[in-house]
Amino acid sequence: MKELIEFIAKSLVENPDAVTISEELDEDGSTLIKLAAAQEDMGRIIGKQGRTAKAMRTLLNAKATRESKRASLQIME
Repeated sequence: MKELIEFIAKSLVENPDAVTISEELDEDGSTLIKLAAAQEDMGRIIGKQGRTAKAMRTLLNAKATRESKRASLQIME
């Protein structure tokens, strides 16, 4: 799941080397993926009215559901 978000984020931004992704497991078994990018690329990651971020979360949830897991995406400022 981390690889999916990393691929999407690096494809969107102008500075793909600045994209960092971390994956944490919560005590309830769900996965939290934290995404950080360069400040000038945050607009591209979030998108107009948050549409790009919502689409990334939807794809993440679809992949997690196929693997019988739970996952969420947190975009770091």
